[in-house]
Amino acid sequence: MKSGSSQRRRNAAVRYAKNGASAAALALGFWGLAAPAFAQETAPAPPAAESSPSAAPVDQDSGSETSIFSPEAFTVLLDARLVVANGATSFTNGGFGKTRFQGAADGGFKARLVPVEADLIWAPQFTSSLSANVSVAMQKGQENDVDLIEAFVNYLPQRTGKVGVSGRLGLMWPEISLEHSTGGAWSVVNTITPSAINAWVGEEVKVLGGEATLHTSLGEHELTATAGLFGYNDTSGTLLSFRGWALHDEKATAFGHFPLPPLNGFIVHLQENQTRSTLELDDKVGFYGRLDWRPPYPFGVSAFYYDNKGDPEAFNVVGQWGWRTRFWNVGLNADLGPNTKLLAQGMTGSTIMGFEQNGGRWVHTKFQSAYVLVTHRIGRVAITGRAEAFSTDERGSQMPPNNSEDGWSLTAAARVPINQHLTAVFEALNVRSSRGARVELGGLTSPFEGQTVFQAALRARF
Repeated sequence: MKSGSSQRRRNAAVRYAKNGASAAALALGFWGLAAPAFAQETAPAPPAAESSPSAAPVDQDSGSETSIFSPEAFTVLLDARLVVANGATSFTNGGFGKTRFQGAADGGFKARLVPVEADLIWAPQFTSSLSANVSVAMQKGQENDVDLIEAFVNYLPQRTGKVGVSGRLGLMWPEISLEHSTGGAWSVVNTITPSAINAWVGEEVKVLGGEATLHTSLGEHELTATAGLFGYNDTSGTLLSFRGWALHDEKATAFGHFPLPPLNGFIVHLQENQTRSTLELDDKVGFYGRLDWRPPYPFGVSAFYYDNKGDPEAFNVVGQWGWRTRFWNVGLNADLGPNTKLLAQGMTGSTIMGFEQNGGRWVHTKFQSAYVLVTHRIGRVAITGRAEAFSTDERGSQMPPNNSEDGWSLTAAARVPINQHLTAVFEALNVRSSRGARVELGGLTSPFEGQTVFQAALRARF
């Protein structure tokens, strides 16, 4: 088997080491939707993430003035934190810890001051219906000091009747997360840490492509349908399989990577010890679709399907592999009262990698997660609570069942506007999970770990 695999690998290297220019060209030929680009709000305005990300604009102009290099077209976001955390080595340092920050050497609590992120956002308005968003960021722990986060153009013409269209094209995240704003460097608004679902979306579901959306009204019901084509997302699934779910706010960049935890004795000879989220390995075009329904009642629902069409036998010479990743995501946002908002998401899917052996692919991971989040406003202060559960089920021929995991998390946060430019966010996060590979590969004494992270963030917007 080893000699055959080596020969297939050498042959495949010739085929797949080239860059996937054709997928990018196809994506650049396809216009797609933008639900309105909700910018990170200026306090005390209501947070953009609490609006339905896919709500169709009705009889509303998307902007009538050109603003390309004016001061209003540029925004700077800064994020500095006081962090107190415990737990074993974080995944950001190549361990199996579930959070961005870890504890002391003995796993106990450790405090630190951290300059987490600085973003520069350029949002030019070319015409009343054509705009763009280009975001670059400094993120602590990323490979490059400054890297590209997003770069897309947004077509949102005025809707004058019951039917409208809109489009988006470039490097972007599909509209999956209910927790993020889409115009402020893809930032979470009312918490510091997104759910496990949207943390993973931020890591491994960034695409280069385009999407188109049709908006329509049926009586008092608003419906939208989105279709997207994309490339440069072939490695999606690597982190979910080898590390599992995580809770953090570090986002994939155009040219950076995420470290991987220790790999087993078979995989370590095939996979590089890091994964790059924006790669094209097989020149195949992935697709996604989304449906949204907003009735004349204070709630909206959405359903999203994704298939990157990746070739699980594709790889390049440094050990980055293609993954076939598919998932469903459903979402609900509802107003429970004039000052209370509920968000909920559920995701289920699978990802495979490698050649067939003993009746299955080397890696075959099924994954599931769901959360419920409630935000209540008391004056200018937003109080948020979130509960979630997550799991993976490993069925690969070269990944024993102890690579599966189960876990849950609770989060409490308070968002406090200070003035026009400053906002404070306080958060307590507790996550508990079990993964057998912690003992076999990570050198820990137990597959179970509980971690707690307290954060106080000062966010500035100029």
